[in-house]
Amino acid sequence: MYTLGINAVYHDCSATLVRDGVVLAAAEEERFTHVKHGKRPLPFTTWQLPFHAIDYCLAHAGIDITQVDHFAYSYDPALLLQDHVREDGNILLPLEPSRSRSPTATSSPWDPLFLAYIVNAPRQLADGSPHHLQERLRGATAADIAQRWHFVEHHLAHEASAFLASPFDEAAVLTMDGRGENATTSYGHYADGRYRRIKQVDLPHSLGLLYEEVTRYLGFLHSSDEYKVMALASFGQPRYVDFFEEVMRVGDDGGYTVSPLALAERFGPPRRRGGPLEERHYDLARSLQFALEQTVERMARWLHRETGAANLCMAGGVALNCVMNARLRENGPFQQVWVQPAAGDAGTSLGAALWIDSQQRAGRSRHWHMDHAFLGPEFGDDEIEAFLQRSKLAYRRPDDIAEATAELLAQDKIVGWFQGRMEFGPRALGARSILASPIDPGMQARLNEIKDREDFRPVAPVVMEERARDWFATSRPGPIVAPFMLFVFDVLEDKADRIPAVRHTDGTARVQTVRRDQHPLYYDLLAAFERRTGVPVLVNTSFNTRGEPVVCTPRDAIECFWTSPLDVLAIGSFLLEKSA
Repeated sequence: MYTLGINAVYHDCSATLVRDGVVLAAAEEERFTHVKHGKRPLPFTTWQLPFHAIDYCLAHAGIDITQVDHFAYSYDPALLLQDHVREDGNILLPLEPSRSRSPTATSSPWDPLFLAYIVNAPRQLADGSPHHLQERLRGATAADIAQRWHFVEHHLAHEASAFLASPFDEAAVLTMDGRGENATTSYGHYADGRYRRIKQVDLPHSLGLLYEEVTRYLGFLHSSDEYKVMALASFGQPRYVDFFEEVMRVGDDGGYTVSPLALAERFGPPRRRGGPLEERHYDLARSLQFALEQTVERMARWLHRETGAANLCMAGGVALNCVMNARLRENGPFQQVWVQPAAGDAGTSLGAALWIDSQQRAGRSRHWHMDHAFLGPEFGDDEIEAFLQRSKLAYRRPDDIAEATAELLAQDKIVGWFQGRMEFGPRALGARSILASPIDPGMQARLNEIKDREDFRPVAPVVMEERARDWFATSRPGPIVAPFMLFVFDVLEDKADRIPAVRHTDGTARVQTVRRDQHPLYYDLLAAFERRTGVPVLVNTSFNTRGEPVVCTPRDAIECFWTSPLDVLAIGSFLLEKSA
């Protein structure tokens, strides 16, 4: 049984294909179209389906759309339609929605158009695909697709992406994002193969929208640059925590309220995008981050009391905040915290597909969990070499690509690393990465210059899992296991001078650990680098430049390599090097 999950409503549109409980393929649309986040999350972009990601998933499985048994769409318009559909079954749309006033604080004059596009998604899938993708996407009528179509509530898709992908048979579940249909936060309990939602928080109260509003105020792009605010926070002081604690109030029942911010009235005009960063900007970011961590920790403690679960799994865009995640891991009540690596909206295609699959296979056991995120396209050496030859590029094929690349990294060369299946989710995890030595203190600045990034942004380390505790600290017993780069750890004081490039100003690093069974070549590269330098750590950042998604194809990798100051490209078994 094939189930195709689709996320198309907000940002990071994506597709996931599941067969009998096992995820075969998953990818974000942006990797194929080069449009960051796939699109901007606007009401009139709801009609856009992730056709390229869908085509990839079907191609990977060797099927076409007629062989898909179920379609799972990660939004349920029925939860909102009653407010917009008239007795005659039609909707009323203002001629100029942008000039109309919203009837309530949580609605928009664009909502009827927004919902109409969602309701018509089965017809859009049947006959709206781009011409060059129609080979696998033709043959199913709108009526055929509609019979197999399931609308899945947005937060249920987030929840399922966490508990059905996690390694736990029992867990508390916490999801937090900007918004779904109504919910912005949900709490639940997964046990004995069943899921129960305990509580939800609805609009207008939203931790995600609060973080977005501060992101806009600080001159960054909302629904895109929230991670920059998290990085900025390390440079500030929590001078305005009282303000945010007044705005965010957590009740004894685990819920919370968010009051209007009125940031300009309290702190003056917003920062102009690209303008100078002032002390108040750093302090605002720090205060927001500190208050968010406190709030979520209180929410997690309530959820732990309600469920008695030892484990917590999380999803939703707020769960990509790795500093908050680390605080929950170190100070929270749960023994283990697991975060689904595509925790943002991209992951709702995964959750919707897994949920519908589980419902259709009722009573059958789970036999898959997400121990890696390598679910995207891959390209063999023959295909890569044919493209290199056609492009008339000089290259060499060393006997051992890991050893040869490690030698160049030890010489402080910066390497584009293109190997195996592409990652699903926002983090580069060793398939589409830019790698460098962490030993040179100037490496962070070099990488930020190459990627045209703000100078306050840190770069992250990757380390062999069994060596992680030799370099990074945790109060928890056992090994450090962080394969998805979603937690920060303190760099050990006696190691800080040896890996200065990955140590953030607050002494932490956003660590990725890797085992050989997860990515053998990546692991072998780390081992080869350690043999040369004594350091089993590399800098790992995403293989892209400013404004571009992470590279997907050999063409993407080569174009990025030749249009940036990268020194080396390790692509498949081949090396390309630039002269000085």
